[in-house]
Amino acid sequence: MLAAVASATLSGAVGHPVSVEVHVSNGLPGFTIVGLPDAAVRESRDRVRAAILSSGFSWPLRRLTINLAPSGVRKGGAGLDLPIAIGLLVAAGELNSSCTDGFAFCGELGLNGSLRHVPGMIALADAAAAPLGLVVPLCDVREATLVRGEDAHGAATLADLVRVLRGEARWPGTPPPTGANTAPDPPDLSDVRGQAVGRRAVEVAAAGRHHLLMIGPPGSGKTMLAERLAGLLPALTPAEALTVTRIHSAAGSALPDGALLERPPFRAPHHQASIVSLVGGGSWSLRPGEAGMATPSMIECP
Repeated sequence: MLAAVASATLSGAVGHPVSVEVHVSNGLPGFTIVGLPDAAVRESRDRVRAAILSSGFSWPLRRLTINLAPSGVRKGGAGLDLPIAIGLLVAAGELNSSCTDGFAFCGELGLNGSLRHVPGMIALADAAAAPLGLVVPLCDVREATLVRGEDAHGAATLADLVRVLRGEARWPGTPPPTGANTAPDPPDLSDVRGQAVGRRAVEVAAAGRHHLLMIGPPGSGKTMLAERLAGLLPALTPAEALTVTRIHSAAGSALPDGALLERPPFRAPHHQASIVSLVGGGSWSLRPGEAGMATPSMIECP
């Protein structure tokens, strides 16, 4: 039997739609994943099997082939665990194919069947093609709603999700804000004593959105002034806030209760940071660098 489930994968800070095709056929029991998967996706065979068995479903002792289309795009991360599991349940007859039509799925599975956080949920939610909604881990619903609105649904475990898809339960509500990871107020220039020229330069740079290069011996106050430059800038526009939040989400940074980052970000990389950590990149999967995470604000290099 054949099943197809919509999902998405992350490349840098951009999401790409993925169709997870599952084929169950007669033959020696086996599990094969094709379509340029990385190590995390290849390891999903063990996570998915344990999660399905822990959730009380049977594992098909047949030949299983998973194709991640389009085959020419590299697939990375553990976010494809959930669509692979849903596709297997549909192909094995545990779920009716009509239950998943119009939905996209994205999430990591624990061995006990729990759904876990996936980095870059904003980009994934934007890329997933699903007219009826996107299903994500319950902890990622608030982040997905920034893009999908009311079309974002969440579940805590694989068993709970199957009950909802079967019509035996309703979608759980969005978790309320916890107050954790609340962004503190930026430091203010009132903390700086002296440095009249430096203060004036920082104010002019903030007012005109100019670049600023500060040169001086250690301890002269360069970092202190740079940290307070972010506090002089106005709040980000909605479009800028979504761009900044998308990049920080893709980099795996903790967001304040899944809300938009409304203040210009400040980054202070180490003076021995590599070019890749500053600009971004990677050998297999791309990750945003410090310069990208400072967009559209500023970056301070000691």
